[in-house]
This record gives sequence, C-alpha cells and structure tokens, in this order.
Amino acid sequence: MKTTSKEDVRSHCAVNYGVEIFGDRWSLLIIRDIVFVGKKTYGQFLKSEEGIATNVLASRLAFLAAQGILSKAPSPDDRRKDFYTLTEKGLDLIPIVINIVLWSAKHDSKSYVRRHEDLVARLSQNPMQASEEVKALVRNGGCVFPVSKE
Repeated sequence: MKTTSKEDVRSHCAVNYGVEIFGDRWSLLIIRDIVFVGKKTYGQFLKSEEGIATNVLASRLAFLAAQGILSKAPSPDDRRKDFYTLTEKGLDLIPIVINIVLWSAKHDSKSYVRRHEDLVARLSQNPMQASEEVKALVRNGGCVFPVSKE
C-alpha cells in the first residue's frame, strides 16, 4: 500500500521518499501519458496500452492528487469528466521521466523512443534545458507528442 503522508514513509532517505511517492509503475506511466501524449481524463488513462485496472487507476490518480503531484478539476467542456494536470511538484518529475527515456533508448533495443532519433538527440544534448522546455510546454497545457483527443 502506498503511503499517504510524509510521516508514513519507511525512512527519510531521499531515494526512499521518491520511490514511495512516484516509484510504482503506474504513477510514472500516468505522468508519462500527461507529458508525452497530453492525456487528461480517467478514460484516456484507461486506454493506455499497459492495461491498468480501473480500481488501480482510480487509486493512483487519487494518491497522486493527495501527494500534490496532480491537480483534479472538472472539464470545462463536460462537467461529468475531471481533468488531471501536473502541479509544479509534478512538473518537477519531468527531468526524471526524461532521464528514464534516455536510459531506455540506450538500453532497450525495442524501445518506441528509438523511432524518434531527433528527440533522443535533443534530450541527450542538454537534458536540463530540454526538461525546462518540456515543463513549460506541459505547464501551458501542451505535450511532447500531441494527438487527437477523445
């Protein structure tokens, strides 16, 4: 079970805190979906190819919101849907996600990111600058690979 407050962490080691807050597979994939393809709704996250279970998705979204990584607000177009966006605390995870992308591009010969050699080269050249640019893009409602919305 994930922790819900800083007092519940196993230790105050910086690596442990990070792992307990964003270290499960689903949390980072939700963040990936926001950053790279601009997903914002429960239904969009549910359609990810990894096949997250509905109860796990609901739990992770609630946990990330409780931790201040995501904010949740009603969709301006359809009040029955909620939009999830990264908070400033969540945006600060973008350099971590970018470094995971770079590591995967280097070590996973079948990684999808290898199809985007120009992106990998740009991220590799100056990861901190690229992270700041991606943070600004996502902060303003954009994403790395815009696709049509549902």
